[in-house]
Amino acid sequence: MTETNKNLEYDQLYFGADGTVSGARDCTVYVVGNFKGGVGKTKTLTMLAYTSAVYKNRKTLVIDLDPQANASSILAKTGGIKIIDKNIYKGFIEGDLISQVTPIMENLDLISSVTQFKNLPKLLMSKFPNNDEAQINYLNELLKPLKEKYDAIYIDVPPTISDFSDNAMMAADYCIIVLQTQELSLDGAQTYIDYMQYLINTYNKQLQVLGIVPCMLRPGGRVDDKILNDAKKSYGNNVLETIVKYQERLKVYDVEGIHLKKNISKTPDQWDLKAHTVFKNVLTELDQHQQEFEKVE
Repeated sequence: MTETNKNLEYDQLYFGADGTVSGARDCTVYVVGNFKGGVGKTKTLTMLAYTSAVYKNRKTLVIDLDPQANASSILAKTGGIKIIDKNIYKGFIEGDLISQVTPIMENLDLISSVTQFKNLPKLLMSKFPNNDEAQINYLNELLKPLKEKYDAIYIDVPPTISDFSDNAMMAADYCIIVLQTQELSLDGAQTYIDYMQYLINTYNKQLQVLGIVPCMLRPGGRVDDKILNDAKKSYGNNVLETIVKYQERLKVYDVEGIHLKKNISKTPDQWDLKAHTVFKNVLTELDQHQQEFEKVE
């Protein structure tokens, strides 16, 4: 692909197949992705959703489309919930997601995933035989009543080209790409963008890249710096200025859930505060990008 063609494809991706920007929405749906696993996608999604609910005071919903249910596990721990009976698979079978919502904390709800959701392709085929478009738009249809209840909806997906990612992309307004500073992650991000372009062109879908979140394993490392620079050359200002650097505290949240503890002096724990501040900055940048989109209308 030539540099000119690459830029053209990215512009089309950014503004939609017909070159227009979709209008302002009461509820905005985000899918967080990369077709390379293990890049921090679920961690980024759960932190953004928590930040949206707690610091931005937005009524926020997380929809976990990944049968591994890692986002569900983190948020259940965040809310101190031991067992969740409701899940996305039941909602897809019954054609109703509202009944499958689990409150996590103030302003933050979850539709959890479950291992059985791996059967999604069979379920879609049985519901919509010989109708590919209906299959990939099923989540979009189920979200319509939920959009009346939330300011922001975040969708987590497995890192594969599949019915899971198809449904998420077709339901989303924006995509947030997580880029770990390694070569395979950069390749996975480009594949993700290329596949988004395919959906845009094939189904006349309005879908925009809101931003690319860089996550560095070794800040200052030669490979990390090279990948970050390569990403900025390819995607320009779409790569956020805020860099999510490796923090042990983010790993703790996988085990304990997301929290902001206070020490003996009643001040916030410095390591919690550091982790939260990074994602407050990430969400602020993403908000700025979204505002720029909406100015174009």
